[in-house]
Amino acid sequence: MGIFERYLSVWVAICIVTGVLLGNLFPQVFQAIAALEYGQINLVVALLIWLMIYPMMVQIDFSAIKDVGKKPKGLVLTLVMNWLVKPFTMAALGWLFFKVFFAGWVDPQSANEYIAGMILLGVAPCTAMVFVWSQLTKGDANYTLVQVSVNDIIMIFAFAPLAALLLGVSDIVVPWQTLLLSVVLYVLLPLIASVLTRKRLNQNSNAQGISQFLAKAKPWSMLGLLATVLLLFGFQAETIVAKPLIILLIAIPLLIQTYGIFAITYALAKKMQLPHNIAAPACMISTSNFFELAVAVAIALFGLNSGAALATVVGVLVEVPVMLSLVYFANRTRHWFPKT
Repeated sequence: MGIFERYLSVWVAICIVTGVLLGNLFPQVFQAIAALEYGQINLVVALLIWLMIYPMMVQIDFSAIKDVGKKPKGLVLTLVMNWLVKPFTMAALGWLFFKVFFAGWVDPQSANEYIAGMILLGVAPCTAMVFVWSQLTKGDANYTLVQVSVNDIIMIFAFAPLAALLLGVSDIVVPWQTLLLSVVLYVLLPLIASVLTRKRLNQNSNAQGISQFLAKAKPWSMLGLLATVLLLFGFQAETIVAKPLIILLIAIPLLIQTYGIFAITYALAKKMQLPHNIAAPACMISTSNFFELAVAVAIALFGLNSGAALATVVGVLVEVPVMLSLVYFANRTRHWFPKT
């Protein structure tokens, strides 16, 4: 492991603090960056995420993808957790905390909006960052690509009905531009670029070509992750300072949901005797969220300054540190799973 990966948690912590400080000292700079968006997707963040996942996709051996169907259990586990479990546990936790435990601390209208934001996070499985978590757990890159692709296809058809069911409304406004553009930016384009890159490297008949390319590209991938963290916390720096108690209240059920879903999925993966390089990414996909889509829908339905939008933003803020802790745990428990 390089210095970036070995001390990644330290670098992320530094970027979080730096982002909050810079966001409060130079809010106009981050506002200008935040304004650079299309289809409710920030173009700078999209570029950084693309920088993160492109080197990881270069590792994918596309000739081996056809063999993924021989190991369906990991894919089935991911789909069941993402679409039959996680949305409903998120809705239940939101109701329990903001209608019971925190009922005396927030007004009913705000409570409903916080719950709505949490639900939107729960029904939007992650698309882009999963490739980072899979890479950090030494997951099967081919299998991860298939899992993400199948989830994206299901999300196009299931997101609106499931969100409508759990929110109790029938007029869900799905920002199709955001959804489809995200799939193109975070999956299709880096996938095409990685295919062309592998083809070019293989043309040289140099067995070490891909390994040498990845050795040079990996630091840029980690830098993309760190820059993304800094920007995300910089964008929300003033909110973090202005509303620390509300952010803490929202973060508590989100943390319980994240660690709880991971624990259930990890236990099932162990019981199913999945190899670690399939089990770990399956659990990461089941745990993480597609925050760009959740934020966009929250803004479209409830408004930019709503409690729902704030809840989805808190989901963004807690995801990276929490997922890094789960990556650490997954790597430390590799011996629990059969070797491939």
